[in-house]
Amino acid sequence: MIHIGKLIEAEVYKQKIPISWFAQKLYCDRTNIYKIFNRQSIDSELLLRISRILKYDFFLYYQKELSDRY
Repeated sequence: MIHIGKLIEAEVYKQKIPISWFAQKLYCDRTNIYKIFNRQSIDSELLLRISRILKYDFFLYYQKELSDRY
C-alpha cells in the first residue's frame, strides 16, 4: 500500500525545501502541509499541484502499483 504523504514528505526533505515555502506555493498554512504528510491517500488534483511544485511525478508510484498487480 502506498502512503503518498510520507513519499511527499521524503521528497520535500530530500530537496531541502522549507515547509513555509512549500505551503506558500500550495496556498495553504504550514499546518496543512503536515496534515498532507500524514495522509495515506490524496486528491489527484492536489497531487498534480504538488508534483508540479516539487518537479517530481508522484503518480509513478501508482503506475508501478498497478503494473505490479497485473
